[in-house]
Amino acid sequence: MCVRARRPMWRTPPRSGTVYYVLRWVISFPLTWLNPFFAFYASTGYFDTDELMSGTRRQRLGLFATVVVVAGAQAGGLPFRSPVQWVLFGVMLVANNALLMAVGHLNQQEGQRSRDRAVTIAELERTNKALQQALDENAALHAQLLVQAREAGVADERRRLAAEIHDTIAQGLTGIIAQLQVVASAPDLPTARTHLDRASTLARHSLGEARRSVQNLAPVALENDGLPEALKKTVAEWGERTGVRAEFTVTGTAEQLHEEISATLLRIAEEALSNASRHAHATRLGLTLTFLGDEVILDIRDDGRGFDPLAVPARSTAAGFGLDGMRARAERVAGFLTVESEPGHGTALSARVPLVRHDR
Repeated sequence: MCVRARRPMWRTPPRSGTVYYVLRWVISFPLTWLNPFFAFYASTGYFDTDELMSGTRRQRLGLFATVVVVAGAQAGGLPFRSPVQWVLFGVMLVANNALLMAVGHLNQQEGQRSRDRAVTIAELERTNKALQQALDENAALHAQLLVQAREAGVADERRRLAAEIHDTIAQGLTGIIAQLQVVASAPDLPTARTHLDRASTLARHSLGEARRSVQNLAPVALENDGLPEALKKTVAEWGERTGVRAEFTVTGTAEQLHEEISATLLRIAEEALSNASRHAHATRLGLTLTFLGDEVILDIRDDGRGFDPLAVPARSTAAGFGLDGMRARAERVAGFLTVESEPGHGTALSARVPLVRHDR
């Protein structure tokens, strides 16, 4: 296969180009003098002036010399033998120069457009490169966000399960142990059977709650009842089991709450009751559920021995969830938990959460 060498494009024409252009004109002039037909050879100077000659002045002189030869041929050939030929030569000289100027202007515009296109293309290439880089960075960031979201979801699910297990299995086992301890020192068989029945009920309840926690379902107490009824039963059962005088009160107009809000407040109440039975040694406890405009407030007060909230140690792995767990539950639904307590003067907990109605 034959490969044709491409002619190099010089930025600055060499001096030999000017010599070649002049030599060609010197040859074309006598040929055209002999026969106007040879003007086609001289006209080649129109097409390669900018490639062979450097400098605008030289190029114009070269073109003018070419126009003289071509216009002489168009006027009837050299030498001129009549005034008409001189007039025609002048007209053709002006016409050819005007044509060259028009073509030169168009070429200049086209060259400028080509340069503008080259600049635009270069700018587009830079923009595309920057855009591609941004897309790559966005893709990497998106992948990183997906990983972080997945990790956050796993961590949140672990926290949820840990809190649910603490609120169900751990509290249930604590209650069962307490009932079995009473059985061990029961004075008669009926008393022992009563506490064994309570322990069995707690075991079945804890097992059901554990299963529902794993499946992320609502607590058993809320399966058939609303939050006020569930809290009333929970407080009554807790008071009967612990022997503490417990009262439940509802203020405001009760409304059907969203499942997540109801479950959160119920779990907070269960944890507060568990803490009261294990640590407070109270003789009276009151739980109030208040429906107040766009908020639901759960207050738990006892007359136990109390504690210093500022002296509560940080939660360890084996220390349960306690106040931290209740506070985390309230914050998870855009609420908050406040604690007021003093050694020897009981404890008051207040959980405030948004009133989100049940989806119908």
